[in-house]
Amino acid sequence: MSQRTAPGPNGCSSPDVARYNGRVLQERDPQGWVLKALREAGNTLLSELYGLDEEELRWRPAEGEWSLKETASHLRDAEELALAQFNAFISGSASALPAWDVDLLPQERDYQGEEMARVLASFRGLRRETTYLLWGLTEADWQRSAEHPYRGPVTLGELARELAQHDLEHLWQVRQLKERLREAVSE
Repeated sequence: MSQRTAPGPNGCSSPDVARYNGRVLQERDPQGWVLKALREAGNTLLSELYGLDEEELRWRPAEGEWSLKETASHLRDAEELALAQFNAFISGSASALPAWDVDLLPQERDYQGEEMARVLASFRGLRRETTYLLWGLTEADWQRSAEHPYRGPVTLGELARELAQHDLEHLWQVRQLKERLREAVSE
């Protein structure tokens, strides 16, 4: 069976299949695409949030809406929970997956008062742990099921896909919030 090739950036032929961190991503590799989404969305979120001043980070477009700082802190806490859940899957513990209400944490942890560099460094470190853990799993691991305390049975793969989707939703939110901030400043 021959492999199709296409010209690479330097004009040489290269495999038609993209390589990502040494793992071949093909149409039939949904785990690889989830991992790619986690890495790329996580990195993009970080780049969207670095370099803003404290006033920009704390600005809220309206009462009850989150600031960029609160969004970043929420992402960190959601990543912490996801990693705890993935580790519970891997350990094979018979008990229910860990769960906590990440929506209560903004007040409990004073998201607006947190140091942004620390929040982003923590998110970056947790995301690195998450992706390294997930990269080493087998297809059977991704299909492993556990009992979620609120949702019932879920697979590790379902939670990983939901985490990637969560990233995309908050990436959109961050970009929209930055746009609203630019509009408010220019008025």
